[in-house]
Amino acid sequence: MLSTSELGARGEHIAAAYLTDAGLRVLDRNWRCREGELDIVAREGRALVFCEVKTRRGTGYGYPVEAVTRVKQRRLRVLAQRWLDAHDEHAPDLRFDVVGVLVRPSRPALVTHLRAAFS
Repeated sequence: MLSTSELGARGEHIAAAYLTDAGLRVLDRNWRCREGELDIVAREGRALVFCEVKTRRGTGYGYPVEAVTRVKQRRLRVLAQRWLDAHDEHAPDLRFDVVGVLVRPSRPALVTHLRAAFS
């Protein structure tokens, strides 16, 4: 059985592959600053996309995408601004997506991608 950190890393790997297959270009993964961490930063056309990835083994505590609370959304907005301050990337549109990964035994992971999940 995967540890929690291994499960999270696996989910982020699955999410990055999913986003790449969907046409997004991943710019950064696991970017950290004092306030926290951004899981994935990507570009899709004219938009910079900040993706929060949530991975679960089951739905006993709800679906993975439901774990992004208003508090987490506020933190992600701050982290996005920190990332923008630290990088020479510009885009007319900023978007916050949530990618939920449900890891299922003996079956492919179930990926849910909520585009523009919050603003």
